[in-house]
Amino acid sequence: MTTRIAIIGGTGALGLGLALRWAHAGLNVVIGSRQLEGAMKARETVIQRVFEHAGTQPRVDAAVNPDAAASADVVVVTVPFAQQQAVLGSIREHVQGKLVMDTTVPLVPPKVGTVQLPEYGCAAVAAQQALDETTRVISAFHNVAADSLRSLAPLDCDVLVFGNDRQDREQGANLVEAAGLRAFEGGPLANSIAAEAMTSVLITINRQHKCHAGIRITGTDH
Repeated sequence: MTTRIAIIGGTGALGLGLALRWAHAGLNVVIGSRQLEGAMKARETVIQRVFEHAGTQPRVDAAVNPDAAASADVVVVTVPFAQQQAVLGSIREHVQGKLVMDTTVPLVPPKVGTVQLPEYGCAAVAAQQALDETTRVISAFHNVAADSLRSLAPLDCDVLVFGNDRQDREQGANLVEAAGLRAFEGGPLANSIAAEAMTSVLITINRQHKCHAGIRITGTDH
């Protein structure tokens, strides 16, 4: 397991949910944001919530995004599609040689319930192209409701992990399981297009049924 995880965009819904779950699991987390004030506020929220839930003092720090990335072993990017390229550019020099987990889904408001994949394929491949060739990119957490993650309650939801290297995918799967979900390796990074597209489908289902739908892999003893 990694020593320190930076969550870039950690003040957002998904980032905060992951920070809560990994801190609750005892991992060393640093919350990154464009503004230090926002990161500090999110840190206090995580400390309070984890203490209330488990009675333990989590290891959580706060920093601006580049500093958070520089201080970590693994970097998790949890920003909206419209901000992905700018944020990756701001941390590019700090993630060389590291593992970066990208969670970006190409949602284009206002029609977020309609699949609108970019011309170049998928957000995960775009992340790899935007970063140094020594940076190892995987993708995950496309189909998990952020509200459900923040609840710290057990989740009946699986997570697909994509990446071009099996060991990197396994490391990503370990992080998924540390967050309390089942992980399945979904193959190379290009396959991330399937999970990214599925998010719009799940948004449509959520609207119809007023729920937080996820995906579940059946027919396996995993």
